[in-house]
Amino acid sequence: MHPNRFILLLVAGALGIVARGYAQDQYPIILERNVAMKTRDGVTLRADVYRPKADGKFPVLLNRTPYDKRGDVNYLDVVLPTVAKGYVCIIQDTRGRYASDGEWAPFLYEAQDGYDTVEWAAALPYANGKVGLFGGSYMGATQLLAAMAAPPHLAGICPVATASNYYGHWAYHNGPFEQLFAQTWCSLLSFNEIVRRVSRSVVPADWDMKRPLAEYPLVEPGTAASLPSHDYYAAWLAHPTYDDYWKQCSIEEHYDKITVPALHIAAWYDLFQDGSIRNYEGIKQHGGSEAARKNQRLVIIPGGHAGRGLKLGEVDFSGKVPDLNEWELLLRWYDYVLKGIDDGISREKPVKIFVMGRNIWRDEDDWPLARAQSTRYYLHSEGKANTLTGDGRLSPALPAAEPADKYLYDPADPTPTHGGAILGLPAGPLDQRVVEARSDVLVYTTPAFQQDTEVTGPVSLEIYVSSSVVDTDFTGKLVDVWPNGFVQNLTDGILRMRYRNSLEKAELMNPGEIYKLTINLWSTSNVFLAGHKLRLEIASSNFPRFDRNLNTGLSAAHSSASIAATNVVYHDRDHPSALILPVVP
Repeated sequence: MHPNRFILLLVAGALGIVARGYAQDQYPIILERNVAMKTRDGVTLRADVYRPKADGKFPVLLNRTPYDKRGDVNYLDVVLPTVAKGYVCIIQDTRGRYASDGEWAPFLYEAQDGYDTVEWAAALPYANGKVGLFGGSYMGATQLLAAMAAPPHLAGICPVATASNYYGHWAYHNGPFEQLFAQTWCSLLSFNEIVRRVSRSVVPADWDMKRPLAEYPLVEPGTAASLPSHDYYAAWLAHPTYDDYWKQCSIEEHYDKITVPALHIAAWYDLFQDGSIRNYEGIKQHGGSEAARKNQRLVIIPGGHAGRGLKLGEVDFSGKVPDLNEWELLLRWYDYVLKGIDDGISREKPVKIFVMGRNIWRDEDDWPLARAQSTRYYLHSEGKANTLTGDGRLSPALPAAEPADKYLYDPADPTPTHGGAILGLPAGPLDQRVVEARSDVLVYTTPAFQQDTEVTGPVSLEIYVSSSVVDTDFTGKLVDVWPNGFVQNLTDGILRMRYRNSLEKAELMNPGEIYKLTINLWSTSNVFLAGHKLRLEIASSNFPRFDRNLNTGLSAAHSSASIAATNVVYHDRDHPSALILPVVP
């Protein structure tokens, strides 16, 4: 697949871009290409400006992207009707990308460049001084980092499917490296880096008289080590703990600096789901102004990066309700925030979620739901919970005297990634029976529900474990077992044992010692319909979504030697391992 096409799918999936239902055009449009501005440190950034061809001043919608403002992802299907309705839309290449000068480094310059661009845009002769930011994925990062810098003319943001912490929700995940996403993303962005490097060598710096003409290199391609992507990929691997390198650009560390209203769009199967929800909760609780704290909104759709619309993976969520047009939602939001147009949006509930199973949209007073009841489903077995044909069970009843379950985790044959909140492989809900057939997967299942049972909110797994090695991983996955046998993955999580106490400091295990763990399985909203079963899977890898734990205590960044581990999950009176679910009465 062509890299630009892949990036188009990435961003369109995050944004849910669909153009439909707009009113007739009101204004003709002027397009200005590569409009330049200078940052505070003298770097020239360039943007395409779409504006109404009319007298007067208009609010600005600004997008700052590393994915090429003029390529496949140019938003024309939504930008043009938006400009016709009385907005200035500005799409800018971020520093070091495509038409903009400077050196590309993810996250590093986005706060200061975002601040400078917002203030530049607000001062344009056709702008009315109010600026709103939009975009998803990395363009969500450019919004939140700019908002942390608090430019005076920023009036609102709308981050879609983006992270809250670039250690915990971008490069790493509770210790394991986000291998699939990190390698896919860095490689994709390197295409433009290669083009920029080669373009600088097409005119020789000097005329070489020492070698034959036939040996003249048409370009000087250099090595991968000379690419910016190599630098930041290497830096991510060099910082495997949550240290100052990550904290300086963490949104979570700086919610108190964000002072503007925000519409957050998250997705159940999005790889940044937890970060998007955290941003809503964090700014609502700790935002730097009353306007920010009182004006946070959250919408949770099905797919995000995992796919657009209501047909996702192997599940069709459509049939009862129409898809939600996120761009129309964004325009309602900015009509209210930037133009003062209130069509009833101020009286709507601040949270809208898609409830799977019933496949409906539902408005809520807040997130998480206050009426959801924390309910424990305890693990049970006779010591043979391996595979979907094992004897693993889930029940609200406390365990008594029960043998532990064990399995062999071999890094040379890791449990594979199969769907879920990923980018780079088939994503979303996929039938998990192929994974559950493995002996290194423990499977615990409830009886079929006699009535519809809703689980909506954060999910966690509290388990007691031991291992034969000094370090290993444990994963948990919540699934919905249909009456026809289809096994739908809902949400999952992972924890690297050496980071069980802190993400800032590694601490190896004592082989054979029992440890109590709590694994964040993120959030979901799913109604287990009557006849369906609730299931939990436990394993020790999810590869290549996360890098393999080599079980040696050494990092896979610089080591390849591995050993197999015998991992044990306890569930008895003294070790009541449980899946903790928010059950809605």
